[in-house]
Parts: sequence; structure tokens; C-alpha cells
Amino acid sequence: MGTIEERKLLVNEQATAEFAHSLSLQLRKGEIIYLNGKLGSGKTTFSRYLLQSLQVKERILSPTYGLVHSYELNNNQTLSYMHHFDLYRLADPEELEYLGIRDYFQPNAGVLIEWPEKGKGFLPAPTLELWLSHSNHSLPQQRDVLVRFHKD
Repeated sequence: MGTIEERKLLVNEQATAEFAHSLSLQLRKGEIIYLNGKLGSGKTTFSRYLLQSLQVKERILSPTYGLVHSYELNNNQTLSYMHHFDLYRLADPEELEYLGIRDYFQPNAGVLIEWPEKGKGFLPAPTLELWLSHSNHSLPQQRDVLVRFHKD
């Protein structure tokens, strides 16, 4: 399995939306996306734009308290569902077993996971990883993104 790395500078929220849209066009069946970064680094904002790019019509909320929100993608030719996990409040990775985590990883679905390190040992390897960080604290909307594509 090969890995391709890219670095991106997202200068504002519009750039984040455009980047999320460009990634949405490349998603494959069974895609597993890890979103890494500190609190407030833009993981949920990126997730919202990605889901909007996948034609999710319903209101997109952070799944922080429910751990997961699932979205049906009626207009997507590659994916039928996108499951969005936010594991920030997960106390123990074993809780994912009780949640039925394995049922979400289906060939016709994509899985987007914020705070994947909280589920270590219970999550499959990612196909795509993003690390978001503030690049300039005087420009709060600006983000550095490290993108790592894991190809078969």
C-alpha cells in the first residue's frame, strides 16, 4: 500500500469549503477518513463542508454527544451513506463495540472520524487522513492541512 502526502494552506473558510468539495469528488467506496487536530482546528467545519458537497440536504450537526450521525446520500454514484463520528467524548475505546462500530464500515458507505486516536484498537486503518492546525494565530480562519492518501 502506497502513501501520498500533500500539504495545503487554507486561507479562509471559503478555501476550506473548496478543498472539502474537491476531496468529495475523489471519494471511493468504503472510504475511511481520519480527521486529526486539536480542539478548534476546523475538523467539524471541514466535515460539514464535505457532507454538503456530497449533497446532504438535512441539517448537519456535530455528533459530539451522540458520537455518530449517519447521512443517506441519494445523489451520489459512489457512496450510499456517510457516517460521521466524533469520538471526543469517548471515555473508553471499548465503548465502540457497544455502539456496533463494525456495522458502519460497509462497502457502500464512507466513514468520517474526528478524534480517531480515541478509538485506537477498535477502528480499521484509514484510507485518507487529514491533520488540521492553525497556521497563523493572528488569522484565525487560516489552516494548515496535511493530507495523507493511503492507496492500495
